[in-house]
Amino acid sequence: MIVLGIILTVLGLLLPSIAPTFAFAHIVFVIGIILLVVGLVLLLVGRMGHAVGGRRHYY
Repeated sequence: MIVLGIILTVLGLLLPSIAPTFAFAHIVFVIGIILLVVGLVLLLVGRMGHAVGGRRHYY
């Protein structure tokens, strides 16, 4: 989830310069940031020892 968030964030930043007619670059950027934040929160909660989604570790 973290890797996908990074990829979408980079694509959201690069797509307007590559294809100026791409109208949804800001949506890709926002989705990337959301996935990145959710992935980092799940990583931190899993590292603190709390079970996440029924799993002891979240990788």
